[in-house]
Amino acid sequence: MTKKQPLLLFSHHHSPSKHKTKTEERKAKLLKKKTRKKMLRSLQLHSTHKTILVLRLLCLLFLLSSLSSHGYPVKAHIFIYAGCSQEKYQPNSPFEANVNSFLASLASSSSQVSYNSLAIGNGSSPQADGSSPQADGSIYGLFQCRGDLKILDCSQCIQSAVTQIGLVCPYSYGASLQLEGCYIRYEHADFLGKLDTSLRHTKCSKSSVSSDVDFFRRRDDVLADLQGTTGFRVSSSGLVEGFAQCLGDLNPTDCSSCVADAVGKLKTVCGSASASDVYLAQCYARYWASGYYDSSSDSTSEDQVGKTVAIIVGVLAGVAVLIVLLSVKEIEDVIGFFSAIGCCHCPRFADVCTLL
Repeated sequence: MTKKQPLLLFSHHHSPSKHKTKTEERKAKLLKKKTRKKMLRSLQLHSTHKTILVLRLLCLLFLLSSLSSHGYPVKAHIFIYAGCSQEKYQPNSPFEANVNSFLASLASSSSQVSYNSLAIGNGSSPQADGSSPQADGSIYGLFQCRGDLKILDCSQCIQSAVTQIGLVCPYSYGASLQLEGCYIRYEHADFLGKLDTSLRHTKCSKSSVSSDVDFFRRRDDVLADLQGTTGFRVSSSGLVEGFAQCLGDLNPTDCSSCVADAVGKLKTVCGSASASDVYLAQCYARYWASGYYDSSSDSTSEDQVGKTVAIIVGVLAGVAVLIVLLSVKEIEDVIGFFSAIGCCHCPRFADVCTLL
C-alpha cells in the first residue's frame, strides 16, 4: 500500500514578504503627503515673498514718480539766507515763551493771509550794563510770502521756515530767515515800518552775457519797470524777466526807495551776470535771462535729478516684472548677474539689489 503524504497546513496570517510590502506602501504614501504639504507651504511662502517685493517696489516707484512729476526739491522751501543776533536768551525763560507764541501765531495766520506783523509781550528794558535786553521783553515780528504764491503754498513755506529758524538761530534775541517763497523775522526791538536798506544777501549766476547788447537793453527795461513797485511786481522784456517785492510794513514811498536801491545793487554787484538776486532788509529784486517766469537760472542740477529719477523708475519697473515671472532661484541668478557686472555698486542701482 502506498503511504499518504502528510498535509501541509497554512495559517491565515499574511506572509512576511506581503506584510512588508504594504507597510512600505503606507510609509511611501505618508511621505508623499508630507512632501506635498511642504511643497505647498514653500510655494505659498514663495508667492508671499514675491508679493511683498512687488509691493515694496511699487511703493518706491510711486514715490519716485511723484518726485519726478512735481519737481524736487520744492522751490518755495529752498533756503536763501538767515541772520541771527549774537545775544542769546536763556532756555525756559519768559522770552522763549514769547518766541514760541510768536512762531505758533505765524504758522496759524499763514493759512489765511500772505503777510502779517505781530507784537507779543509787555515791554522791555536793557540790562544794567546796557549789553542785552531782559528776557521778559516784547517780541516784534512779521512774515511774508512771495506775491505769486497761493495761500496753501504760502502756509507750507511759513511752516517750514518756523521749523528751521529755531535750528538756524537757537536762543537768539533776533532772527530772520529767507526761503525762496517766504520770509520771517523777529526782534526784541520794534523795527516794524522803519525803512532799512542794508544789504543781506546777493546771488550772481555763473554765466555771463558781457557781449550781448540786446540783453542789457532788455534787462535795464525790466529793472526800470520794477522800480515802480509798491508791493509785488513782475516785469519782462523779451527773454529777460524779473520781479521785486517789499515787506508789507513799508509805505509805498519807502517801498519804491528800497527797490530802487536793490536795483542799483543788481547792476553793480553782479555786473554782466545773466541772472542776479539782491536781498535788502525790507525788499528784494531779481532778474534772469529765461523764457519762464518761475524757472531758476541754474537748473542743471534739477535736470540731472529728473534724469536720474527717470532711470531709476525704469529699472525698478523692469525688476518688478521680473519678480512676478521668475522663481526664487532665477531671482538669485539675476542678483548674481547684477553683482557680476558691478551694478550693485552703482549709486543708482544699489537700492535695487538691496530690495531683492
